[in-house]
Amino acid sequence: MRPVPADPDAYRAWLAEGNATQARKRVAADVLIRDPAGRILLVNPTYKPGWDLPGGMAEANEPPHEAAMRELREELGLDIALRGLLVVDWVPPHGPWDDQMALIFDGGQIDGAHASALQPRDEELSAIEFIEAGDAMPMVRERLARRIDAALNALNIGRVLYLHNGQPYL
Repeated sequence: MRPVPADPDAYRAWLAEGNATQARKRVAADVLIRDPAGRILLVNPTYKPGWDLPGGMAEANEPPHEAAMRELREELGLDIALRGLLVVDWVPPHGPWDDQMALIFDGGQIDGAHASALQPRDEELSAIEFIEAGDAMPMVRERLARRIDAALNALNIGRVLYLHNGQPYL
């Protein structure tokens, strides 16, 4: 028999047991940042092949937007206000990884002085560069290229896009 809220201790223990057995998702929180020319910021991680958007993985119980802002501060010394969510992409299990939710937030446009002064601030990045969107696509993994394309589309249409493994779903 399932405990009821009238028995708070038993009910809380039952909820905790459910929480302990339910799946947990990894969450990637990236940011689309543009310079005054409309080019997008890419970073070159030292720990994996190919270029990427700035951002990273959320830590346990960390809100995705805070994870994105933390990563920007740690890796680039950049403190900006996010302007909203652009993309939610469910990524199925691949290689050694379980599934994940990959989010792209709108980091807006930074002015030319800030853009030219940006440089990697820790050992996780070897380089950064503002790149025309079309030129950026061959530099990143195929799934990320589709996600970036969707983020640029989301900016144009003014709504969040939901993807399934980099492909439009809804």
